[in-house]
Amino acid sequence: MQVQQPDTTFVICINNADYSAALECRKIYQVISDDTAATHGLLRVIDESGEDYLYPTTHFIPVSFPPSIQDAILRAA
Repeated sequence: MQVQQPDTTFVICINNADYSAALECRKIYQVISDDTAATHGLLRVIDESGEDYLYPTTHFIPVSFPPSIQDAILRAA
């Protein structure tokens, strides 16, 4: 029996101004839910360092994938 995980959210970076070492434009990033950050216009994203940091929501667009593609993205990370 497989344990169902909560929906994973992904975004695509569309602007890496001021964060060129941590974010790549046109790359998919995993988002970690953070309601407090969201109230301040920020997303908690796992960036190029492999750690999660806060970035402006304006630097990303949300994207949805079927579960099989989400699984493949997470395995490749």
